[in-house]
Amino acid sequence: MSQADPSVVSAEAPEAITERVRERYAAAARRAQSGEGGGGYCGAEGADTSAVTDHIYTAEEVAGLPEEAVLASLGCGNPTALIDLHEGEMVLDLGSGGGIDVLLSARRVGPTGFAYGLDMTDEMLQLANANKQKAGVANATFLKGSIDSIPLPDSSVDVVISNCVINLAEDKGAVIGEAFRVLRPGGLFAVADMVELDPLAPELKKQLDSWAGCISGTIPIDEYRVALVSAGFADTDFQVHSTQSIPGVDGKVGSAYIRARKPARE
Repeated sequence: MSQADPSVVSAEAPEAITERVRERYAAAARRAQSGEGGGGYCGAEGADTSAVTDHIYTAEEVAGLPEEAVLASLGCGNPTALIDLHEGEMVLDLGSGGGIDVLLSARRVGPTGFAYGLDMTDEMLQLANANKQKAGVANATFLKGSIDSIPLPDSSVDVVISNCVINLAEDKGAVIGEAFRVLRPGGLFAVADMVELDPLAPELKKQLDSWAGCISGTIPIDEYRVALVSAGFADTDFQVHSTQSIPGVDGKVGSAYIRARKPARE
């Protein structure tokens, strides 16, 4: 009897997906702490992170941020550019990594506002807290937990952001449902995420490394929209702004800016 390939996802083993993602991002945190790049946006190994983040964040935005926060950025967009954050607002970043989007949000909401970051990886949380201290940011905190079980009360934040993380979750409906739960009525969901533009090969959808690299876990825009609407969101909007250039994947996966709003109470 041949042994199962450990690099292939089993539908009965979602914990394998979580563990491979955790391993990938723990390694990225260690590289950033040592002064190296995080390893490419959205965890794509072998890519140059700086070549992507130079286009995502302006020099003005990253000015004053710790170098490690920028090096650890593995995002596929800038969710903080999607929204007009206001003084006093509460922001939650799902899968906050090294903390760059939390730190940027904390700046914009000011001392009367607050920014939460949520991450499951100890190494990223350690890095994010070090970056927060270096940046001298007092109105932010980083929580350990899973994005499909957010450790915050109902209706506790004004904005939920995320940067190329929801595609990594095995149960995206649960993540989106949790985002809806913690948002206040009228609150905004504004994320950058990878989406499937054309069907990927079935064998590719089962590869753990491709899942951790933001490929295998992508879903079509229509499926993403259904998940948002099913959770209760309204005013959904998708804007694809780039495609992934990897052999066998060219043009089939892209980065999208996604917005939706939790309806206000009548």
